[in-house]
Amino acid sequence: MPDARAGAAHRAVFLDRDGTIVEDPGFLHESGKVRLLSGAGEAIHRLNQAGWLVITVSNQSGIARGLYDATAYSAVQRRLVELLATHGARLDGAYFCPHHPDFTGPCECRKPGLLLFREAAAALGLELARSVWVGDRVSDVHPARKLGGRALLVETGRGAAHVGKARALGVPVVADLAAAAAEIVRGG
Repeated sequence: MPDARAGAAHRAVFLDRDGTIVEDPGFLHESGKVRLLSGAGEAIHRLNQAGWLVITVSNQSGIARGLYDATAYSAVQRRLVELLATHGARLDGAYFCPHHPDFTGPCECRKPGLLLFREAAAALGLELARSVWVGDRVSDVHPARKLGGRALLVETGRGAAHVGKARALGVPVVADLAAAAAEIVRGG
């Protein structure tokens, strides 16, 4: 983990998890069902090697809906870390929102809310304006507009359904996480 006390601001890639890194069967909560999307492990390894901190930020409304609990989320996250390690890849942080406005009322942490990104910035010494958001929904990448960073929508997961809206907002669209990583590394 980077030392935020050192005073140097770091840049990060904020990744949505389900549909961006792993297959999204809907309300993923069983660690045995975690499957990396093709090229995702290598893409995160490439970002790690290029000096980017890689952080997952995920809405987990299944918790609010009573479909699973935070322990199940943590088990899935541990399995994701294990699978990434087989590709020499690592996550530098993981944040999630367990809420849904229909069940728990509004919150500041549900994407496109900014709370989790600000918490990550404070904890890891991040410069959000130098960071990049990647996800398969417009809500995953919309925080970049408010925080001054870059955004990329992937067509994996539910991304194909969000292409039109993303393009209307000026958000570049790429095929998958591997293409996003290549774009990020190329752009510095």
